[in-house]
Amino acid sequence: MPQQRYPKVEILSVQPHEIKFILSETDTSVANALRRIMIAEVPTLAIDLVEYADNSSVLNDEYIAHRLGLIPIRYQKPDSMKGSDCTDAFLPHHECVCYEHCLRCSVEFELDVAYTVHGDEDVLAPLTVTSRDLRSNNELVHPAHFLSSDEQEEAQDDGIAIVKLGPGQKLKLKAIARLGIAKEHAKWSPVAVATYRFWPNIVLNDEQLATLSMEQKQELVDACPDRILEIDQTTGKLQAVENAWDICTYTEDLMYAQNALKRRKEDDDFVTVTPSTDRFIFSVETTGCMDADEVLMAALKVLKKRLNDLARELETIKEMNN
Repeated sequence: MPQQRYPKVEILSVQPHEIKFILSETDTSVANALRRIMIAEVPTLAIDLVEYADNSSVLNDEYIAHRLGLIPIRYQKPDSMKGSDCTDAFLPHHECVCYEHCLRCSVEFELDVAYTVHGDEDVLAPLTVTSRDLRSNNELVHPAHFLSSDEQEEAQDDGIAIVKLGPGQKLKLKAIARLGIAKEHAKWSPVAVATYRFWPNIVLNDEQLATLSMEQKQELVDACPDRILEIDQTTGKLQAVENAWDICTYTEDLMYAQNALKRRKEDDDFVTVTPSTDRFIFSVETTGCMDADEVLMAALKVLKKRLNDLARELETIKEMNN
C-alpha cells in the first residue's frame, strides 16, 4: 500500500503579479497537475461577445474583438467578500438560465471614442484607444490596465492599446465579458507564466575534496557556469552558495571538470548535483486579472474539488461491485 503524503507549500516571495513558492513532500504528478490547473482551469472573466455600432478604424471587427478578448478583466471583490473570487459573484454562461446574458453571468462594457477635428487644425498624431476607454456596468469589474506601478510609469499609453484612430474615425461598441477557463480559450488564462523547477540536491564528498589542492578546488568553482560553489575563506573548504537552489541549471560542465581531476575513473565524484523528486520551485506570473496568491488558492481549490469528485466516484464503483 502506498504511503500517504502530506504536501507542503512554502512561500518564498509574493507580489500582486508574481509569486514564488516551494511545493514539497509530493511528486511530479501533483506538481504538474497544480501547474496545469493554474494555466487552464482557474475561472476568470474575459470579453467573449462584441457588438459593433460603428467602426471606421483601420482594423476590421474581428481583429478588434480578438484584441478585446485578450485584455485582462479584473474582479475587485468588496471587503465584505474577502477570500472570494469571481466564481462566487458570477455563473458560467452555460449554467445560467437567462436567454443571452444577464448581470448574474456577465458584465457589459461600452466603448465610444471618436477622433473629431475642429476647424482647420493641423493634427498628425493618431488617437490611441485603450482599455481605459471601456466603461463597465459593474463597479467591481474593470480592465487590468497595468501589472504594476513601474509598468505604468514606463508605458507610453494610458492603458492596453486597442486601436489607433485617425481624424474623422470612430469606434463604438458593446462588449460582454463572461466567466470561463483557458481549456476553452487561452484568453481566460489567469497566468502569463506558470513553471516549476526541481530542487537541486547538492552533496559534497568531503573525503574526496580533502585530496584536492586549493587550485583544484578553484577549478571546480570556475568550471560551473551557474556558480553554485564557493570556497570558504576561513576553513578553505568547498561549499554550496546560499542561493544555489535558485541558480542551479544542472549543467554538465561540473561533471567534465571532476572527471579531469579524478586520479582514477572509478573514484567517487567530488560534488554530486541531482534533481529532487519530491521538492519543486514554482514561479507564477499573472496577466493582471487576479493577484498571484489568488491564482494559487483558486488552483488548490479546483484540485481539491477534482480529488473529492474522484474519491466519490471510486466509492460509488465499490458500492456497485459489492
